[in-house]
Amino acid sequence: MGYKAKFRVWRGDAGTGALQDYEVEVNEGEVVLDVLHRLQATQANDLALRWNCKAGKCGSCSMEINGRPRLGCMTRMSVFSPSETLTITPMRTFPVIRDLVTDVSFNYEKARQIPSFTPDASVKPGEFRMMQQDVNRSQEFRKCIECYLCQNTCHVIRDHAENEAAFAGPRFLMRVAELEMHPADTADRRDIAQEDFGLGYCNITKCCTEVCPEHIKITDNALIPMKERVAGRKYDPLVWLGSKISRRPKSEGTPVAVRPAAKDAT
Repeated sequence: MGYKAKFRVWRGDAGTGALQDYEVEVNEGEVVLDVLHRLQATQANDLALRWNCKAGKCGSCSMEINGRPRLGCMTRMSVFSPSETLTITPMRTFPVIRDLVTDVSFNYEKARQIPSFTPDASVKPGEFRMMQQDVNRSQEFRKCIECYLCQNTCHVIRDHAENEAAFAGPRFLMRVAELEMHPADTADRRDIAQEDFGLGYCNITKCCTEVCPEHIKITDNALIPMKERVAGRKYDPLVWLGSKISRRPKSEGTPVAVRPAAKDAT
């Protein structure tokens, strides 16, 4: 049975905006995106919002519903009370273009900065073999639909815009971790994870994991293991010594201790 739901939707652009109140019909089985489409068709024809697949796979309809980052197409109206007012706002971390549409180009800039997959050139196509556990690890990370809800909820940039230049965010730190853990990738990505992409800013609160619509364990399976690899490289004395030796120029010879000549007995 249908009912009238109360919606407060943010309307505006990059300059100014405000929440506007609406009452919209809701039918059984609908999701928030359905109701926003009905609002757009009946009361607010100029309402701007992104969507594409309506199946939770394109990541386009990211928004904040009652302050929580969600996908509009995967948030059922049945989880809310009919008497509850739903507040719909754009993702807070990114600049607003108009209404519920935000400028997420920050994410594409970070993606371009990640060095690409670097396989061993001596291994021919079809020759490489992987353990099943390595396949499963990569498959989990590749479920990402790039909705950027994890980027939006991460307080490192959500509450501190000045960190954007130094911090890539959980989605792209996960990508760095995926490549670092891939047995066919020959590049060492531990230094760039820490120095270039700001892994040290992450304090593993798991807020990114909590909002992931694909239920990827971003913190447990990507960020924490990557932190362990970085810490092992930097603080393990044997690893540190080995890295110093391997970085020594080949032209340098090994210093030879010269024993002083004994004085003549007189």
